[in-house]
Amino acid sequence: MELTVWSLVGDLGIICTLLVLAQILRAKVRLFQVLFLPASITAGLAGLLLGPNALDVLPFSEAIGQYPGVLIVLIMSAVPLGHALRGGRRMAARVGALYSYSQAGEVFMWGLGLAFGLALLGPLWGVPDGFGLLLALSWAGGFGTAAAAGSAFEARGWQDATSLGYTAATMGVVVCIVGGLIITKWAARKGEAGSLTRFDELPDELRTGVVPEADRRPIGTGTLSSNSLESLTLHLGLILIPAVAGYFLGQYLTQLWPDISIPVFALGFLAGLALQGVITLTRTERHVDRETVTTLSSTFSDLLVAFAITSIVPRVIADNAVPLAVLLVFGLVYCVVLLRYVTPLFFRTRWFERAIFTWGWMTGSVATGIALLRIVDPRNRSRTLEDFGLAYLGVAPVEILLITTAPIVVTAGFAWGLAGACVAFGVVTLVLARVFGWWGLPAAAGAEEEPAPQEAPR
Repeated sequence: MELTVWSLVGDLGIICTLLVLAQILRAKVRLFQVLFLPASITAGLAGLLLGPNALDVLPFSEAIGQYPGVLIVLIMSAVPLGHALRGGRRMAARVGALYSYSQAGEVFMWGLGLAFGLALLGPLWGVPDGFGLLLALSWAGGFGTAAAAGSAFEARGWQDATSLGYTAATMGVVVCIVGGLIITKWAARKGEAGSLTRFDELPDELRTGVVPEADRRPIGTGTLSSNSLESLTLHLGLILIPAVAGYFLGQYLTQLWPDISIPVFALGFLAGLALQGVITLTRTERHVDRETVTTLSSTFSDLLVAFAITSIVPRVIADNAVPLAVLLVFGLVYCVVLLRYVTPLFFRTRWFERAIFTWGWMTGSVATGIALLRIVDPRNRSRTLEDFGLAYLGVAPVEILLITTAPIVVTAGFAWGLAGACVAFGVVTLVLARVFGWWGLPAAAGAEEEPAPQEAPR
């Protein structure tokens, strides 16, 4: 079928129809509420079943597999926008424990997952050297990272990387939700969940996805008069400018150095940083509303997840089912060990809130981590989200560097070197945490304490 502008409109219309229907199911059907699946996951699974790779009922175009790669560029280009480029001097003193715990936990997943693939999966099943990276890319990274790294691997000859990444990310969300609910019930029986909330007592917006009228808030603040330019148009333009700049810069660099391929999402992120720098230098930050940027970025994320799952190729999964399953079981064991035995070393009190939130974002996404956190800490007494927002300022640069360089390094033949570097960086992070006295601290300075907060297990 010939691709036209209407192909894009048609694909968007179909996927948005599935998203709306999925949200209706989440709002009305208790089974979907208990499963806690985001509407984008449900829509993607429906698209996979009814799309061209399965029953072929829905008339998607041949371009559906390309949309996630474009959407991740838009998402990454939006990351720097609306953030003041100033240092965070209080981060080390305030959230050093959460930073070192999160940073070490993620880079160990990168390094150990890659090493596991090289040492076991490669010799047994002949999978590519980068196969073990699917764990960190798809679980800690999520669908966006799987799209970004998958396209980079495909450009270097591993054609199945993207479909495998999307599958691993989908399984990660299932592990996140099902495993998270099982773990919270276990913690309640052990008395280690400070304020566990029953499912029926959760806020409506968490169970059904529908925010009650009294709790609704604006999705952004208008900064321009509509008789000149709609504020939403301005913010969409601010995202598209660095995204397109990153694309053309990538094309130019490819012409200069044909053997070197820099991911477009990384160039879009750098272009976004440059644009934010201009905004800061010209003192026009007041015209950029971060909430509007976040809303647009979240919209792109919903579309990315739905399109990503829809474009999974079942044949690829069938051919790699056993090594992928073994890798994900390894990841599950790793996350359980991190939650149960490592977290209490860092946090003397309220360790479980930190643990269940980290379980959420390391297996599924930050959004599912927040949902699990709300079950055990509905009043945010632990201040986990506030501290994670600061801690992630240190985690993000390392994460982006790994996503950008890992496909290049692995396909160049230095996979073991990358695995060793990740593990070494994790060890250094732990040593520094010990040196700075971040182990065994209270969860957060100034965090509100309950009369009998849970102590770390011994």
